[in-house]
Amino acid sequence: MGLPGHATPEGTDRYRRRFTARVADGHFRRFQDLWLSSVGLGTYLGDEDARTDEQYRGAVTRAFELGCNVLDSAINYRHQRSERAVGEALALMVRAGRAARDEIVVATKGGFVPFDGGYPPDPRAYFQETFVHPGIMRPEDLVAGCHCMTPAYLRHQLERSRQNLGLDCVDIYYLHNPETQLQEVPRDRFLPRLREAFATLEGAVAQGRIRMYGTATWNGYRQPPSARDYLSLSELAALAREVGGPDHHFRVIQLPHNLGMPEALTRANQQVDGEWVSTLEASSRLGILTMASASILQGQMARGLPPLVGEALPGLTTDAQRAIQFVRSTPGLGVALVGMKQIAHVEENLATAGVPPAPLEDLRRVVRRDG
Repeated sequence: MGLPGHATPEGTDRYRRRFTARVADGHFRRFQDLWLSSVGLGTYLGDEDARTDEQYRGAVTRAFELGCNVLDSAINYRHQRSERAVGEALALMVRAGRAARDEIVVATKGGFVPFDGGYPPDPRAYFQETFVHPGIMRPEDLVAGCHCMTPAYLRHQLERSRQNLGLDCVDIYYLHNPETQLQEVPRDRFLPRLREAFATLEGAVAQGRIRMYGTATWNGYRQPPSARDYLSLSELAALAREVGGPDHHFRVIQLPHNLGMPEALTRANQQVDGEWVSTLEASSRLGILTMASASILQGQMARGLPPLVGEALPGLTTDAQRAIQFVRSTPGLGVALVGMKQIAHVEENLATAGVPPAPLEDLRRVVRRDG
């Protein structure tokens, strides 16, 4: 179907060793015996056009050349065009002998209903023809007008993502913002739905379609426990154990973390073994990798930072680099994802790889603990 294989310990270590003299200690982090770059490339923003597709293909290639081996997408990003651009870039690099499949960690997401290449003239007709008539989804399965995580829908979306990416196996597959369901579904119905989704993804692991799975969220892990869309990481890990046993494959979460949204570090809103701790501490205790989305908050943290940030995080030349340095230096965090489609931004942002992560005391100078 597509490129065979997946990221491996041997492949990611081979990639890491090529950069021994070019990056600082701490740029590559080990998880599940894989070596992951501390900065990953995200593909959320941009127009749905050929020019942006080409930009992303170039950005993926340049990022890989500069020490980034983590690529993050979602089927709904730019109406499936971001996944396709990533897949095209990977195929070109592998065919040219510039990369090997086993060196690269590829993540994508499913849950939101995607259009196909662009906004359709009649979205309702598109939805009926694409999902309802073929029996992929019932109208009552759709939540908030945009979200579904039934087993049949997830299986369909994963297959489409594998086609878009041109991969036999996706390294990480996320349920995309599952807390969206809590806008309309009570928690006692939401958790069984989530359990079914996890069972479906455990099945995808067994079939060799994905290697591990997780939840990519916006609000769920940052909220206080009283919030309607709050997610308990311990509760989700327990669901995974129910369907996958002690060796389950719920191994990754994603949430926003940046200088303006530091709750993953500062808010003690997750309970593990009777103790309230931060999401980052909880994920570490549960053996779950945390990736940060919105590391520069879609560019808002890339300029105009207070002088204190530069003083606390030395050795960098731009605010974008300082914002990324804060995120990648946060204890317990694996990868800082940054949306990058311009080569100049890739080169600017990946320059952080040459700087060691900042110590915790420097981070404490720019944030205060909450709760």
